[in-house]
Amino acid sequence: MRITYLIVLISLAAGACGDPAPSKYPTQEVHTEDATFGAGDTFEIRVYRQEDMSGTYEVSGEGMISFPLIGMVQAEGKTPAELERTIHDKLADGYLNNPNVSVLVKELKSKNISVLGEVSSPVTLPFADGMTVIDVIAKAGGFTAMARKNAVTVTRTIDGKKKRYTVPAGDIGDGKADNFYIRPGDVVNIPRRVW
Repeated sequence: MRITYLIVLISLAAGACGDPAPSKYPTQEVHTEDATFGAGDTFEIRVYRQEDMSGTYEVSGEGMISFPLIGMVQAEGKTPAELERTIHDKLADGYLNNPNVSVLVKELKSKNISVLGEVSSPVTLPFADGMTVIDVIAKAGGFTAMARKNAVTVTRTIDGKKKRYTVPAGDIGDGKADNFYIRPGDVVNIPRRVW
């Protein structure tokens, strides 16, 4: 009777300490709406053969940038490609003949990710296109010795509702699971092992 009781207790303890099953999570890398500019975001604008126009710009609190010749330009809510088109069209409207404009993102300060729990340096990071759960954990200094690597949770707000994913970050890092791509506003939490 005692042996059976001990076997049951050991089985329950092992189950309690095991990693949870990972969620079915999205593996899409790019969402167009994630790349739109907001206040505080910085980017470089290059206009071919127009050095005086090329430079680094920051979106103001009103969502605008001041650009040579054409004045105030709405940047908030636009993707880099949309902003390129806007500047191109305004410059082509009487200022330059067929201007070649490119917009290169430097930092999206308006969109953040939080990394909490069992990492060396819990941190809030600016979002970057193509960022993965492994990237943000690395930027937070990596896992601590007590991290439960395959029980990482990512909390995401979708249409005003919180959705929580269980992500096997350890397996992803070892190439045994699909990558999990981060989106603006995600909160990544690395739990502590209980044994």
